[in-house]
Amino acid sequence: MTPTTFYASIMLAAGIGIPVLAALNARLGQHLGSPAAAGFILFIVALSATTLVMILTAGPSVLKLAPSAPKHLFMAGLLVAFYLLSITWIAPKFGVGNAVFFVLLGQMISAAAIDHWGLFGAQISPLTFTRALGVATMAAGVWITQLAR
Repeated sequence: MTPTTFYASIMLAAGIGIPVLAALNARLGQHLGSPAAAGFILFIVALSATTLVMILTAGPSVLKLAPSAPKHLFMAGLLVAFYLLSITWIAPKFGVGNAVFFVLLGQMISAAAIDHWGLFGAQISPLTFTRALGVATMAAGVWITQLAR
């Protein structure tokens, strides 16, 4: 398996997990009567899992580097909390498919901008006509799914 195939496989699995995460956490939020409580529990489980992986791969000493990291990089934690809380709250009212379609559309737009300008140190990949057409096609797909409601 080539590195590209391996990376693509891992990201495909992560992509498959996003709607599953949304459905499971939305249901947990309904069961508990609190999307925030469901998010809290998810983060406890995620913290436990990432702690174990960190210990096994890098060791806890890597945390000594965290205070020297640029502070804006920690905004990623706020963004994941926003995603988790919003999908947990919205999915039961709007549908998992609808919620995830709009998340995907936002990801495509944001990823295209990040890649085009190399934001946050990303590798530059200009927004070509073909890439823009792909984002527009996805937007059209989201719109079509909304018509089917």
